[in-house]
Amino acid sequence: MANSTSANLKLTVQATGENSGTWGQITNTNLLVLEQAIGGYSAITVNETTGATLTFSNGAPSNGKDAVIKLTGTITTNIDVVIPDSVEKTYIIENGTSGAFTVTVKTTSGTGVTWGTTDKGTKMVYSDGTNVVDTAFTDLSSDITPQLSGVLDTNGNDIIIDDAGAIEDDSNNPYIRFQKTASAVNYFDVTNQATGSSPSIAAVGGDTNLDFLLTPKGIGRVTLDGNGKIQGLAEKVNVNATYTSNINIDTNTQAVQLDTATADANFTVNLRGDGSNSLDASMDVGESITVAYISKQGATAYYNTTVQVDGTTVTPVWQGGAAPTAGNTTSNDVYTYTAIKTGGSVFTVLAAQTQFA
Repeated sequence: MANSTSANLKLTVQATGENSGTWGQITNTNLLVLEQAIGGYSAITVNETTGATLTFSNGAPSNGKDAVIKLTGTITTNIDVVIPDSVEKTYIIENGTSGAFTVTVKTTSGTGVTWGTTDKGTKMVYSDGTNVVDTAFTDLSSDITPQLSGVLDTNGNDIIIDDAGAIEDDSNNPYIRFQKTASAVNYFDVTNQATGSSPSIAAVGGDTNLDFLLTPKGIGRVTLDGNGKIQGLAEKVNVNATYTSNINIDTNTQAVQLDTATADANFTVNLRGDGSNSLDASMDVGESITVAYISKQGATAYYNTTVQVDGTTVTPVWQGGAAPTAGNTTSNDVYTYTAIKTGGSVFTVLAAQTQFA
């Protein structure tokens, strides 16, 4: 009976009575091949356009039998590295090629595992004789809970967080949740500083001019818990082109209301949070809010006769000691109101009328 060859590592399987005088040499060669399969390493230079085919020589060491393979060389197109059909084997493979193209390790006739154009990492894969499969052992899988035993150093790489993913505390409550915008080009830079300089959070990205949005939930407010410094400030103005004698100033959505339509009657000003929320619900005791109402006056002047908070009439404290008794003809009369919450549904309102002709 003649010798045969094993299917996967192509070892020489010696038949009884064969190889007189050379049995030991063949056995030693088989052991060398097994050593390759267990701990062997090869650096394989791939062709820039055609990739490579791993070799499995019968009864001899060859590069397809190594446990660890590093692919090297410069590639100029997407390439394949081919494992012959019917070979069953496990590999650790590093994509050490240069060039922004994909590398796919596959069987001759089947499917395989692909490294992306910028993926120069290492994967553990296996061939089942039909296809090459990614074990994903080199990734953090969703069905495990890895724990760090030291500092996490990303080694210059990014951390990718899926849409709505979060950084959580040890009770799985979110510290920060991240929301994805498709094709995003604008983002935040967080910068630390040395002694004597302040750390910063900056809006940066592809656009030349960017707003920086801090959005509270509902009628909550953004709170600066300490002293503040403002280098520039814009206030929200509601421009109203239709005159009404009952004016609602929504303090949650505007700081100024400008009427461009001429007043045709005396008017009531009502301070509220907005159409769904009262000023009382929008403020805490010990807070104040200041808003302005600009009333356009014609040849016959009109003025603010009643001030309300959440629909309830209040008596303001007017600048100069007395409430206005008239408006100013052909001018913009500016009324300012500062509402100070002193208790539940209790407000002190400071008011003033100023003529701008």
